[in-house]
Amino acid sequence: MNASRFVRISACVLVALCAGAAAAQDLPDVIILATGGTIAGAQPKEGDPGYKSGSLSVDSLIAAAPGMDKIARITGEQIASIGSQDMNDAVWFKLARRANELLAAPWVDGIVITHGTDTLEETAYFLDLVIKSDKPVVLVGSMRPATSTSPDGPLNLYNGVAVAADPMAKGLGVLVVSNDDLFAAREIQKTNTTDVQTFVSPNRGQLGEAYYGKAWYFWKPTTVHTTASEFSLDGLETLPRVDIVYAHENADGMMVEAAVAAGAKGIVLAGVGDGNATAAMVDALAAAAAKGIVVVRSTRVGSGIVRRNIELNDDKLGFVAALELNPQKARVLLRLALTKTSDAKKIQGYFDRY
Repeated sequence: MNASRFVRISACVLVALCAGAAAAQDLPDVIILATGGTIAGAQPKEGDPGYKSGSLSVDSLIAAAPGMDKIARITGEQIASIGSQDMNDAVWFKLARRANELLAAPWVDGIVITHGTDTLEETAYFLDLVIKSDKPVVLVGSMRPATSTSPDGPLNLYNGVAVAADPMAKGLGVLVVSNDDLFAAREIQKTNTTDVQTFVSPNRGQLGEAYYGKAWYFWKPTTVHTTASEFSLDGLETLPRVDIVYAHENADGMMVEAAVAAGAKGIVLAGVGDGNATAAMVDALAAAAAKGIVVVRSTRVGSGIVRRNIELNDDKLGFVAALELNPQKARVLLRLALTKTSDAKKIQGYFDRY
């Protein structure tokens, strides 16, 4: 090879390397915070339907979703390694504080959180109320473990990273990506035990779609979230105890009384129909409200709006109506509201806006 040809080849290689480096520099920075869940689950043996959640590391999850390095620079952190049935306040606080810390960094463009599906909707809504950034925060999970024949986790993660890297996702609050669908945290609900199409938004519909790295957005949330939220974890180490009581045929007041005895500061009724319950249970809830315990009426039905003074006289009883929030979401909002006030009328205002 003559010298001039060598120089030309070397120059071409240098140009290609520089172009590749420039392209990498142009990519957004997305942090993946892993908490465990089925998406990181492993079967004890191939083909076994059982599995252990949170078995795999965040690095393993990243390696199982090739191509993400073409849409973002990825960094992974392990926050927890649990099944989401064991999600708890300590992990919530750690996750929210780390997310806020990262989002405050100018170089971070978005965050993806891997999470088990059982309580994903609660964590998503909690973060929607305490995250202090308009940058995208996206939760993803899976219904099949990572070692199954056809795991759904890798594509959910890939699409989640694409949404977190998308400037169009800014200002939409905390989002969830699952099975090509895109949801607002406040609206999402798990509806099936094992189906990959488990998540729906029964009242307002899905927010958009995320398909092989491309997102489409159908509407914007109108309720208060993230940067506009009044709620913060600053100065907090714990959240007030709030219990959910489940209405059913022939229900008495025992579960309500047990919640009061356990020190609950609030009680959410998973009511029948439009947030109703037996006379005995309503009497017990009214007695709790008279003691200063905030009672919120929601419904076990799965969709619809529990409005004030329809099934029950909330004004007379001192109750709060959950409106669109299901019992588990109502519990999240009530716990944060109780860090501000125990006045039922003021807390109704939170349920009206959030």
